[in-house]
Amino acid sequence: MSITTSIKSIQDIMRKDAGVDGDAQRIGQLVWMLFLKIFDDREQEWELLNDDYKSPLPEGYRWRNWAADPEGITGEELKSFIDNELFPGLQNLQDYATTPVAFVVRSVFEDAYNYMKSGQLIRQVLNKIQEGVDFNKAQERHAFGDMYEQLLRDLQSAGNAGEFYTPRPVTEFMVRMVDPKLDEKVMDPACGTGGFLTCTIEHKRSRYVQTPDDERVLQASISGVEKKPLPHLLATTNMILHGIEVPSQIRHDNTLAKPLIGWTPRDRVDCIVANPPFGGMEEDGIETNFPAAWRTRETADLFLVLIMHLLKDGGRAAVVLPDGFLFGEGIKSRIKEKLLTECDLHTIVRLPNGVFNPYTGIKTNLLFFTKGRPTREVWFYEHPYPPGVKNYSKTRPMRVEEFAAQEAWWGSEADGFATRTGSELAWRVSADDIKARGWNLDSKNPHRACVVSHDPETLLAEYALMQQEITVLREQLKAVLAEALEWEE
Repeated sequence: MSITTSIKSIQDIMRKDAGVDGDAQRIGQLVWMLFLKIFDDREQEWELLNDDYKSPLPEGYRWRNWAADPEGITGEELKSFIDNELFPGLQNLQDYATTPVAFVVRSVFEDAYNYMKSGQLIRQVLNKIQEGVDFNKAQERHAFGDMYEQLLRDLQSAGNAGEFYTPRPVTEFMVRMVDPKLDEKVMDPACGTGGFLTCTIEHKRSRYVQTPDDERVLQASISGVEKKPLPHLLATTNMILHGIEVPSQIRHDNTLAKPLIGWTPRDRVDCIVANPPFGGMEEDGIETNFPAAWRTRETADLFLVLIMHLLKDGGRAAVVLPDGFLFGEGIKSRIKEKLLTECDLHTIVRLPNGVFNPYTGIKTNLLFFTKGRPTREVWFYEHPYPPGVKNYSKTRPMRVEEFAAQEAWWGSEADGFATRTGSELAWRVSADDIKARGWNLDSKNPHRACVVSHDPETLLAEYALMQQEITVLREQLKAVLAEALEWEE
């Protein structure tokens, strides 16, 4: 049975269970089981390579001893074991707490849940996973990696959980343009399911890894932090799938909860690639971790300030930000002033509507900058839809080939992008002009005349987008007003 067929069969089984409600729970349920199966397969490999290997898990909690036997425990006995022994045991690996691998397992399970209520259905799922996935077979490992990517894509339509997944073409393009070298430390402070980090791993392996020592350098160069439990579980499993043996660098935490001044020069990194969550508000008090000039509860704004702080001089970043940041005023203007005076914001790629559909239709931008020198000019590139496409959808998603024109145009930062030329899709604006208009980065394509569309589908899509943007703005205003009222009291 193919892995694709196995995963579909597992999803069909889970739909029968009264405890699993919706895509996000189904994915979460499936992934903690896959994590333990993949981890057990890797342990078999480690045991063959190292006679002294000792599992960080107590024997009774290892997949091979409670899940692998198709005739093993089932029904209420199995459900009771998972709820009352397995999960509490993995969440409290006190006897093994000193090993990095134990820390990874404990952090993965500290907020994970068993949603399924039927022990019989759980047994059916376990058997499907056992017979359908052998991570130690190279061909199946590759196929399963593709299937895992499909699971992550499914997350995009899973309600609010969609915020944790950035389409693969976007992550690949951003990583390629930043081009992290082998020994450069790469961080994603809001890593979601780990897409930027896995693209970085693949990028370094394909270009710079040639020896086992190179691989060890790679393994130590990747780090990420994720606040929510489901994407943290997905990211950790993703790291193992991509050959990171002990993904202890993927921490379950809120990066913004640490005061900005607490990040020392030792914490600084060479590259950051990130899609910080936008349109949301941080919990009360988080903004006090930042200097007064940049205090806001808008998550994406706080992350951008943090990213600038975390970069070394000469460090490079690529960040996804919504249109609202480009034209926003007040604190946003002060953050943009900091960005353009302390960093070289050399490129903004303006993405069309629908890249993040169905999670959000808000237009987004890719900002590329280097810390340590001020901006002289900003190049803008308008990413077009492919011929015949009016909007992206689940059946017509963005494809990585669409970025070929941008890559050919990109040039080299070493010579100040001297080969770049203006076109119908590319133009540049001086930093002086941006400053003169109050640090407004919302530059429209000067080569395109305003065209009024009368196509009903286009008008409906634009209306839906406008309603979505109004809703986001209304929530932001409500939060600001609530904050102001609290201050008056």
